[in-house]
Amino acid sequence: MTHLSVNINKVALLRNARMLNLPNVVQFAKDCERFGADGITVHPRPDERHIRYQDVYELKPVVTTEFNIEGYPNEKFLQMVLEVQPDQCTLVPDPPDVLTSDTGWDTIKNEDFLKEVISNLQAKNIRVSIFVDTDLKMIEGAKAVGTDRIELYTGPYSEEYAQNQEAAITNYQKAAQLASELGLGINAGHDLNLHNLKYFKQNIPHLLEVSIGHALIADALYYGIENTIQLYKRLLQ
Repeated sequence: MTHLSVNINKVALLRNARMLNLPNVVQFAKDCERFGADGITVHPRPDERHIRYQDVYELKPVVTTEFNIEGYPNEKFLQMVLEVQPDQCTLVPDPPDVLTSDTGWDTIKNEDFLKEVISNLQAKNIRVSIFVDTDLKMIEGAKAVGTDRIELYTGPYSEEYAQNQEAAITNYQKAAQLASELGLGINAGHDLNLHNLKYFKQNIPHLLEVSIGHALIADALYYGIENTIQLYKRLLQ
């Protein structure tokens, strides 16, 4: 079964709206695991508008499933990741001021940079995934830089899914097939939800993990977090 990693950024965003530790991000992560999540994802940004760097250090000793830290590999981020040593680090090409991750790496233009970063992370036994679009040249470039996995950016899939499911999935199938042939693990994330996740899972072979935050947390407002996690996990079976 494809693993479900719950991104808890939006929980931290809610907490940061008041000068209270409510909701408690660490306890929420523990509860997500207790309710069936296969992993916890955080994406600290330079302005710490949701997950704070201190949260990452506090989460490390309590997360018992897979701990995945996402982010742009600047000096501060890499120092934190090397100190925390999560199970997986997902590298994204976000500039500091973006609202959310919305594009994959140019693995050809950034080849030397990514090679160095990935090598340093792997030397600490941290599995590395890099955020990519479905461009096959970028998939080939991902293999060249030495990453363990790719995370397919599923924003375009989500946008087109309602109009034409087959058209929405076609490029992802081709990208996943190439990645599999190259020996790359396949993750996916961004705007996956209860409506479009099952179809994606059914049509993408060798899908190891999805990371879902915004939609899952929004659904939890209606269904409760325990029930919501189980709803998503059923779609991944």
